[in-house]
Amino acid sequence: MKKSIILLVLLFTIDTKAQCAMCKAVVENGGQEMAEGINSGITYLMAFPYILVALLAYVLFRYKKRIKS
Repeated sequence: MKKSIILLVLLFTIDTKAQCAMCKAVVENGGQEMAEGINSGITYLMAFPYILVALLAYVLFRYKKRIKS
């Protein structure tokens, strides 16, 4: 089980590196508006993992607080 998870993580990281080079090439050939759009998209996608982790921490905090009471 542990080996399959490590394999999946490695496969996804290889694909991710390839996409970054493609995004860079698109931005270099595009204009200012395209670069701003891609930067906004990256920021939008980056925010969700932090929101999910914060939500999970809040739920666990509330759960532990309810158990102690």
